[in-house]
Amino acid sequence: RLGVLHVGQRIEEQADFEKIYKNAWADNANACAKQYAGTGALKTDYTRQRTQWGLMMDGWNSLIRYYKNNFSDGFRQDAIDLFLGNYSVDEVEPASPLHVKKDWKFLALPIIMVVAFSMCIICLLMAGDTWTETLAYVLFWGSASFGTFAIILYNGKDFVDAPKLVQKEKMD
Repeated sequence: RLGVLHVGQRIEEQADFEKIYKNAWADNANACAKQYAGTGALKTDYTRQRTQWGLMMDGWNSLIRYYKNNFSDGFRQDAIDLFLGNYSVDEVEPASPLHVKKDWKFLALPIIMVVAFSMCIICLLMAGDTWTETLAYVLFWGSASFGTFAIILYNGKDFVDAPKLVQKEKMD
């Protein structure tokens, strides 16, 4: 319709153009996804050419997105709310709603869980002198990692980095 192709030509026949177009499309998707989700776009290799490596990177990006969206992305939503005017700063109130003191469990419990899980794996890989000794170590470290994981799950909403700014009332 724009006269880019001659009558009878098809885009599928223009391999160089198709490659450039698909790469530009995938690069744009990556740029938008990094701004919005904090990682590159998923399935961009599908636009270019699907590979096993691309499938693995999609899984990795999904894990990173899950972590960021749940545990470290509240500030991003707060910044967007400030920028868009969804929150107005109250000059009378001296305390900032962004400053929230964290409890000790936010640092201690994840560290304990990671150390306990690591020790459980190490005990499995480096067997003791007897199987009962190895079993005792694995049960101890496994129960420690499971216990801290259960505490973290029980207090899950406290660990989520939710936005701290509330939307202002809509003016009529």
